[in-house]
Amino acid sequence: MKVIYSETHRLHAPPYEFTGGGMTPYSEAPARADAILRALRERGFADVIVPRAYPLDPILTVHDADYLHYLERIHAAWVASGKPASGVIPDTFAVRAMGGRPKELRNQDGYYCFDAQTPIVEGTYRAALASAHGALTGADLLLSGASAAYALCRPPGHHAGRDLYGGYCYLNNAALAAARLGREERVAVLDVDYHHGNGTQEVFYGSGRVLFISIHADPNRAYPFFSGFADERGTGAGRGFNHNFPLPPRVGDGEYLEVLGRAMEIVRGFAPGFLVVSLGVDTFRDDPLGDFDLSAEAFCRMGERLAQARLPTLLVQEGGYNVERMGACVANVLEGFQNRSDHHM
Repeated sequence: MKVIYSETHRLHAPPYEFTGGGMTPYSEAPARADAILRALRERGFADVIVPRAYPLDPILTVHDADYLHYLERIHAAWVASGKPASGVIPDTFAVRAMGGRPKELRNQDGYYCFDAQTPIVEGTYRAALASAHGALTGADLLLSGASAAYALCRPPGHHAGRDLYGGYCYLNNAALAAARLGREERVAVLDVDYHHGNGTQEVFYGSGRVLFISIHADPNRAYPFFSGFADERGTGAGRGFNHNFPLPPRVGDGEYLEVLGRAMEIVRGFAPGFLVVSLGVDTFRDDPLGDFDLSAEAFCRMGERLAQARLPTLLVQEGGYNVERMGACVANVLEGFQNRSDHHM
């Protein structure tokens, strides 16, 4: 299985984020990708490639052009207005129903963002593009006949909507890959991050060609709070193709894997040509941003369950914040997937 990775992620390294506890060190740090890559190499996943370069066209299949303009240029406008170079952190957020958007770029900082935990620094846009290119490269590998690929995307993407960022996400890597694959066949996107993939849901909510399933912490108590409820089923042509499984705290291996089995039954019923997995490992029992109780071994079983679908599969990295253990969790998923795939051959 090829691993797609870009060193460009290091350009995105905000010193701080703003949470309910005030200014704190940024959790989605470059050390996350370092830990994953190190663990994968230790386990023998040595086929590491850099992403291909893409024009903006495939990015525009998911994201709004004005939004991309904002991401590219807001930091310079922010600094030019006398604000700190340490990161764009809005203090006023748009309620879109109120209507307008300011003409001046420097005053748009709260229009496209939904939290204060997702700063933009000078290199954020370039890092986000490289991350998106990693997912698109993975999609193209599947289109070229590969049975599986893993995109070590950083920054992650599943909270980013068509013209909205938050949750450490700027461009929706999984959605971009699914949109590219969806030109050929129907696609299932399965999100196993601890947090609901609100951005991916928004992108495909009206689509009957992309199935979206998310297994996550109940938004009644967990971020992103306003998305991920079980009654969100899609709209129009997408009605019935959106499935959310909100779960209580302290979910253990057995219960989680049972829900994953139900999700995979839905995937099989949809009969897609491709599977895209938003792979968050913040479901691990010692993750600082989650409260599930999955053991490291559960991630091996997760990989096996994913492989049982026998679909060309792209795994796209999302969350996971226990830097000491998250690499092993990711490696367990890939090993479980690969071992089960080899068994099928």
